[in-house]
Amino acid sequence: MTRKRGRRLLAILIAALLVAVGAFAVWVAYLDQVVTREFRGRLWSVPAKVYAEPLELYAGAAVGADDLEQELRRLHYRAGDPAAGPGVYRRHGGDFELYARRVRFVDELRAPARLTVRVGPTGVTGLTAADGGELPLFRLDPLLVGSVFPVHGEDRIVLAPDEVPPLLRAAIKTVEDRRFDEHHGVDVRSILRAVWANLRAGRVTQGGSTLTQQLVKNYFLTDEQTLGRKLKEAVMALRLEARFSKEEILVAYVNEVYLGQDGERAVHGFGLGSQYYFGKPIDELDSAELALLVGLVKGPSYYDPRRHPDRAAARRNVVLKQLAAARLIDAASAARDATEALGLRPPGGGYVPAFLDLVRRHLKRDYAEADLAAAGLAVYTTLEPRAQGAAERALTKELKRLDAASRVRDAHLEGAVVIVEPQSGDVLAVVGGRNVGQDGFNRALDAHRPIGSLVKPAIYLAALESGRYTAATVIDDEPLELKLADGSVWTPQNFTREVYGPVPLVRALAESMNLATVRLGLDLGLGVVADSLVRLGLERKPAQNPSLLLGAVELTPLEVVQVYTALANGGFRARLRAVRAVLDEGGRPLRSFKREVEAAAAPAAVFALDLMLAQVTERGTGHGAAARLGSRIVAPAKTGTSSDTRDSWFAGFTGSHLAVVWVGYDDNRPTGLTGATGALPVWAEALGSLRPGSWEPPPPPEVDLRWVEFSSGLATSPGCSVDAVPIAVPRGTALPAQARCTAPAPASITDRVKTWLQDKLH
Repeated sequence: MTRKRGRRLLAILIAALLVAVGAFAVWVAYLDQVVTREFRGRLWSVPAKVYAEPLELYAGAAVGADDLEQELRRLHYRAGDPAAGPGVYRRHGGDFELYARRVRFVDELRAPARLTVRVGPTGVTGLTAADGGELPLFRLDPLLVGSVFPVHGEDRIVLAPDEVPPLLRAAIKTVEDRRFDEHHGVDVRSILRAVWANLRAGRVTQGGSTLTQQLVKNYFLTDEQTLGRKLKEAVMALRLEARFSKEEILVAYVNEVYLGQDGERAVHGFGLGSQYYFGKPIDELDSAELALLVGLVKGPSYYDPRRHPDRAAARRNVVLKQLAAARLIDAASAARDATEALGLRPPGGGYVPAFLDLVRRHLKRDYAEADLAAAGLAVYTTLEPRAQGAAERALTKELKRLDAASRVRDAHLEGAVVIVEPQSGDVLAVVGGRNVGQDGFNRALDAHRPIGSLVKPAIYLAALESGRYTAATVIDDEPLELKLADGSVWTPQNFTREVYGPVPLVRALAESMNLATVRLGLDLGLGVVADSLVRLGLERKPAQNPSLLLGAVELTPLEVVQVYTALANGGFRARLRAVRAVLDEGGRPLRSFKREVEAAAAPAAVFALDLMLAQVTERGTGHGAAARLGSRIVAPAKTGTSSDTRDSWFAGFTGSHLAVVWVGYDDNRPTGLTGATGALPVWAEALGSLRPGSWEPPPPPEVDLRWVEFSSGLATSPGCSVDAVPIAVPRGTALPAQARCTAPAPASITDRVKTWLQDKLH
């Protein structure tokens, strides 16, 4: 009986063992399928990389020598002997010897190239190729400004096998897994050695995981410290080695390993690590820089070189000694490298979260979120790094100054800046707040605020288009009361609380007179004013209340820019564009985003309006711009201040740039700032550093150029009145003249007005 029971128990044990072995085999087979399927498919989610517009160099380009050097440094070119390889430049006064990197543009893949750029006092004077031939045009590298990474925040730059430097390959194996080429995924010898070392130390000092196990953990598993997870890791590592070559596994490790955290973005792989920490491609790193990255693998947070530079340097030096001991570098080089500074690129710099926000919104019209986060697309944008930098510096500088001068001590002013090229609608810069390099609320795109007097150009444009008004037409700036539908009485006032009586349109607009503007708008009709705004680019028709005439319509800075593009572009509205083209992983174009321009208003009326707006910065509410922008630059513009000075606005354009600035508090408290004292200094500081071209379009054939007295609107000439200003009126218009003026009129009024414009430049 006992023997039967024993046999039965043995049979049960054997059956259980067979079931366990079978279950284990099924489990291993399942893990094998997971490893094979996932590893053979898309190995990584590669976020779309976003690039700025490259700086074009050609004879005549308005790029100074210091500007060019600043751009090269922004691209992380280093000063030295260009013979050392790509990514190096040497400057001799205004001459630059440059070894440009291999880069991909929208229309070509450029090989590394050497050239000389000659820069004079007014800009680039010539370019010479390495063979001595003259170059008509050369584009610098497009700056990588960010990625459209997925929700879990992983980002990487995937390296192909031939892009992994030999020293990096050898260093990884030397430091992380010396027997990588011998084991089959799990190294029992290393595990036993680590156990013994940890027992002797009384704590965990070594790990026995192979590169393959580390890759499996990063790629398939979590950091959970359990026996089950470790067993799963070991089995998957063995199956990975059985299915794939050592080369495939090593390259996958190079692209997958975690190397640090950049805000919400996880930095994976040595390709992105090289860009994030040093701002240059992996093949340009020296042995000390490679050693720092390899050393980070042990503990990216603990050895973070920006937060813990001493720890990072010590870890780098340990790696250098290991590389020297393995004869991968000589001992003298290792000792020299150990004394070098870490050489990190400055934090931030290239990351432009507000502009990237706009790019994402544009792309989502045509691409699925999954493709943007994982398909490895290359997105080429309209961002101009020089304009972006100018806007960021201007906003942070002026907000700091305004905060210091403010009596409000428990809050900081915020702001937003948008700069575009008005003829194309290309968005050159977007700043969404004072913390320019950080993600957060994007005021440029999402802050809907009352625009105040920025609405007035739409009213005056409608008046000019009606044929009943010209810039010289006199209107009354007198008090008025208007009974509203709810029975209340609306009594608008001028900002100065003064009344100016009869004034010409040109003065009423330049000095932003509320009473005259309201009378004008009521005469035209609220529907006409609303239609004017829509034609200029406002996507939704505003409520037709009398307060609309004083800017009681809430827009974002980006929406204001869209409205003003038609004014800056002769009556043609250019649809704002942030993306030029999208390329797939292989560099093949998927889609280009064409310029979209359509007629919005009569060119003659827009020219007449712009000439009136030029008086805003000449003698009106925006006259302070000249001191910063330069007295020779003609810049039509408009100040805007909402009720109780809660919002400060300035919108204006030169011949090359259109910019809109908003300044205010997020909680909508009064700022005490007008458009002239808050937003204008930011606008002038930003555009003043960009060497803008003056606004100087040819007058349309339908208009005559005249001189009128700014205060009265009577026809005059500069010889008769120091108060003379140029205006444009429909051809053949008769204007009442000053009776006391006996000075002869100029032979050609058109020539005199052109001279006035040109005198601003010379």
